Amino acid sequence: MQRPERERAESAARQEAAQLTALGVQAVALTWVDNAGITRVKAVPTARLAHAARWGVGMSPVFDVYLTDDSSVTSPYTGGPDGDLRLFPDLGRLTVLGARRGWAWAPADRFEQDGRPYAGCQRGFARRMAARAAERGLRLRMGFETEWVVARRDGSGPGGPPGAGPAYGMARLVELSDYLRDVLDALTAQRVEVLQLHPEYTPGQFEVSVAPADPVGAADLAVLVRETVRAVSLAHGLDALFGPVVAPDSVGNGAHLHLSLLRGERNLCRGGDGPCGMTAECAAFLAGVLRELPALLALGAPSPASHLRLRPSRWAGAYACWGPENREAALRFIPGPPDAEDQANAEVKCFDGAANPYLVTGAVLAAGLAGIAAGGTLPPPVAGDPAHGVGHERLPDSPAAALDRFVRSEVLREALGDPLFEAVAAVRRGEIERYEGATAEELAAATRGRY
Repeated sequence: MQRPERERAESAARQEAAQLTALGVQAVALTWVDNAGITRVKAVPTARLAHAARWGVGMSPVFDVYLTDDSSVTSPYTGGPDGDLRLFPDLGRLTVLGARRGWAWAPADRFEQDGRPYAGCQRGFARRMAARAAERGLRLRMGFETEWVVARRDGSGPGGPPGAGPAYGMARLVELSDYLRDVLDALTAQRVEVLQLHPEYTPGQFEVSVAPADPVGAADLAVLVRETVRAVSLAHGLDALFGPVVAPDSVGNGAHLHLSLLRGERNLCRGGDGPCGMTAECAAFLAGVLRELPALLALGAPSPASHLRLRPSRWAGAYACWGPENREAALRFIPGPPDAEDQANAEVKCFDGAANPYLVTGAVLAAGLAGIAAGGTLPPPVAGDPAHGVGHERLPDSPAAALDRFVRSEVLREALGDPLFEAVAAVRRGEIERYEGATAEELAAATRGRY
């Protein structure tokens, strides 16, 4: 960030700080997400917000090679005690938190000490990919579904875990209606538009989906929604568990990504003569995503625990195929109602809550653009459960297999750049080694509450 830009940010932050102080906000949490999928934070008093906007907040780059358990590894570009970065709050995303009185939040961009963009900044990567799409006259609307399982903090309570009623059942919603109302209240206070909130399959599991945004904004919202759910849960004496699986034999937590491709205001997922009525450009974009899905798994389902969730016949998207309204396909196409063109979209189902959402939105965008550049075409759609068919490619069934596909992906290496690409690969190798030999129960226990 260069001096004139920092000076403008400082002036804007002074105004924002005055408004925050008038609202009783005493501190601002500045977050980024590391390559293990953990949201890290530095907080500043509201009175220091302008200083943070002008000079940034220091933070070591070593966190880019931290593992889920807070141990660290090294990569050719990152690791060790040396170096420092500057975190600059994005004032355009500054939000007064609805579930933590006296606090506000802003996502942070990371820069080198001399003002150059930091090559390992995941949020910067997502922004670069959105700019690459804009150069083609394209833009993306994206949105994450957030799934979590609630557990009582003290482990007590009659009748088993909270929300243990039938899957998708009204009984589960009634039992925790006050809690879920407070989740909605907090999100509404933060001006987050909620589309749906409902019980899911696993006991104690819920899902919230919010309105789509640009790729960077969608990732920001994924962070904000998760931390809001966490805060409301704690206020109710509950833990919100976002890990890929809570119990190894249960259906896990997904973080499905929905996306629509637009040119101007036209949704390219509709109104064409391609498969399911999509345009040829949309079909090529999705073909690129489908081609890279085995490699994308190292970003979207990155934990060794992810592979406890990613099992056939569990609606997790374990096969590298696509199909209209097929919840077993890794890439589900949703045509939407005939008279609602803006609702047509695609859903990537194989991703989960261990993922860094900025890496996900940027990498999916890069894969899709590569598909357009290559003139990609979609294979025939799959109907029914691909596990019961013949010839359908299974996505990598282990973290090592996913990492192998990732390191061989020229598309993702070029898009991420070597420093970020190698840091991601180092973290994946480190977590494979860290959890080698762990039982399924040990792996679930070690990761379910970390994200």
